[in-house]
Amino acid sequence: MVQVRIDPWREEDLDLLRRLNTPQTRKHTGGPESDEQMLARHERYVHFADDGQGCMYVMVLPDGARVGSVAYWARQWREQQVYEMGWAVLPAYRGRGLASAAVRAVVDVARTRRDRRYAHAYPSVDNPASNAVCRKVGFTLLGETDFEYPPGRLMRANDWQLDLTAPPTGS
Repeated sequence: MVQVRIDPWREEDLDLLRRLNTPQTRKHTGGPESDEQMLARHERYVHFADDGQGCMYVMVLPDGARVGSVAYWARQWREQQVYEMGWAVLPAYRGRGLASAAVRAVVDVARTRRDRRYAHAYPSVDNPASNAVCRKVGFTLLGETDFEYPPGRLMRANDWQLDLTAPPTGS
């Protein structure tokens, strides 16, 4: 069984964000951000949970290594209030099932809120790893869609949906 825990993002996680801000890791999300954009993102992450609309977490291994990010946040999608989910894992830690385990943990958090029926994830159609995470966690593929990310840029994404009221599935 993959062991990873999720901890809320904190001020000390700026270094992790810097390590995630690479061409390889941001290949499917618009490429690396400028230092100014990254610092603004970090501030949003630190205070993300303050408004109660979601939370940014860090993936933490049993040895304390902070190896990725995972989050859920409120959004409107096709006239429905849903949670969107997203994640990123440092290259050296990919392929171990960490993202799937962390996404399951975040799904459990979102389920306990009982304020939205569905969670969605929108990985690029060209991102086989993130699409595999969706499949493994139990999301249902609704099809391809044009999705704006980063703001001002349309990308072709898969729209994956998970019913938060259904019993957990996936392995």
